[in-house]
Amino acid sequence: MNTYELIDQWIDQHFDEQVKFLQELVRVPTDTPPGNNTPHAIRTAELLHHMGMQAEQFEIPQALVQSHGLTSITNLIVRRRYGEGRVVALNAHGDVVPPGEGWTHDPYGAEIEDGKLYGRASAVSKCDFSTFTFAVRALEAVAKPSKGSVELHFTYDEEFGGELGPGWLLANGHTRPDLMMAAGFSYQVVTAHNGCLQMEVTVHGRMAHAAIPDSGVDALQAAVALLNALYAQNAQYKSIRSQVEGITHPYLNVGLIEGGTNTNVIPGKVMFKLDRRMIPEENPAEVEAQIREVLANAVRDHNAKRDPQDAVRIDIKRILMANAMKPLAGNQPLVDALQKHGSEVFGEPIPALGTPLYTDVRLYVERGIPGVIYGAGPRTVLESHAKRADERIDLEDLRRATKVVARSLSDLLA
Repeated sequence: MNTYELIDQWIDQHFDEQVKFLQELVRVPTDTPPGNNTPHAIRTAELLHHMGMQAEQFEIPQALVQSHGLTSITNLIVRRRYGEGRVVALNAHGDVVPPGEGWTHDPYGAEIEDGKLYGRASAVSKCDFSTFTFAVRALEAVAKPSKGSVELHFTYDEEFGGELGPGWLLANGHTRPDLMMAAGFSYQVVTAHNGCLQMEVTVHGRMAHAAIPDSGVDALQAAVALLNALYAQNAQYKSIRSQVEGITHPYLNVGLIEGGTNTNVIPGKVMFKLDRRMIPEENPAEVEAQIREVLANAVRDHNAKRDPQDAVRIDIKRILMANAMKPLAGNQPLVDALQKHGSEVFGEPIPALGTPLYTDVRLYVERGIPGVIYGAGPRTVLESHAKRADERIDLEDLRRATKVVARSLSDLLA
């Protein structure tokens, strides 16, 4: 047997152990919000310790965490040094959106049915805690590298932008890899992704008794006018096309609305949060300026139909500006290795393309560290049920992706 076949054999022999490791990770909730993620990091470190891997724990200062709207974050780095040479980092995030409704399986039960493991973060991206961990274990058991290093970066701020996850580790000098791979889907090597602008808009009117509505200024009615103006932009965005395969056009979504005090009260304040996905070709500053202009015009038009004393006003706050990921020339060794071994293990061509998601990879790429997205998962986000009920991962995808990553590491450290 050659080295690749021996790696595959080792992963097959230890796959039940890998699945149990993933089940343990899924069973510790990491709903974000509220974002109390340190307990999961501690449990992960314990499980890694039992495998002979020591995880450095980086607890983010509480005041900083709370200022970002979260409860606790402890990031982990496992460093495996084999000799002089390039450092390859593997990053996966443990924080997830809350389960929501409609599940037919316990979202934190990690139940297995028909070869699929169900649970929140089973596909995005606690699965790749296991993919990357067992790929490194297979690498060390079989290939026994004598050059370079591998680092496991297990972080907990992807859902809120990553600045307290990889961003904090990089900014504070705790890591500086030469190449990196982040959690993704095993049927593609992703080399580019969208950017994301998130904003909070608060509409201020004047509350009043519903029996005398003319004595108030309905903030919700004004918010509807703003929302209509924003959603109308989606029709225009369809004409803005990306040249990156896998990415189509920009789009806008409003994901949260809050306001009012009671059914019989004219709402005096309404808040909503918008999410604007930016293709790699767009200028983020220009995108934000255009959104602000749309909102300002909508408020002006709404107020023009009313007396000045009945005018509404708005406050706009930027929540997140995540730049798009653009390919760096140095990512070719990653792309070549993953495509070669992905094709052999999966028995089909593995494309390199872009994705409409935004991820933590951009934080590495912005610092000149070439990176790609690759890991366990199905062909599409839709298929995985990520951020929906009954999120799941096909265990054969998990097995095969682990083999691809381990084989690729063997090449990269040769």
